[in-house]
Amino acid sequence: MSGKMGGSPDLRVSSLPDVQALAELHAAASGYLAEPADALQWERVLARSLCWVTAHHGEQLTGFVNVAWDGGIHAFLLDTAVHPGWARRGLGTALVVRAAREAALRGAGWLHVDYEPHLEGFCRGCGFGETRAGLLRLKG
Repeated sequence: MSGKMGGSPDLRVSSLPDVQALAELHAAASGYLAEPADALQWERVLARSLCWVTAHHGEQLTGFVNVAWDGGIHAFLLDTAVHPGWARRGLGTALVVRAAREAALRGAGWLHVDYEPHLEGFCRGCGFGETRAGLLRLKG
């Protein structure tokens, strides 16, 4: 399906997607080629998530966002991906807004996100405020 087609996305909450399609979506959105092991990784990630939201246009998986958590009130937005053919149409924002609502319904009191400087406008547009954070690289 071409990104030029219209229509509202079908947003699904914590409905297990085809993990191979998810690996391919994330690869396309991130600019790398999916490897066979990527699908297995997604199975492990989703098994530990508070929730996730997928976007579908027809049968095509066009967007994804994951919400990890600490088992308490802190949730973490991870792996937001929109297929390049569907980019810049509000789909990423719709995914994040729905994920935030679902995380709150599941008991999260805070939703954290880390982002690179070029994504600041997107994160602000989704309602995130600025905060200081630290990061420690564990693997090279």
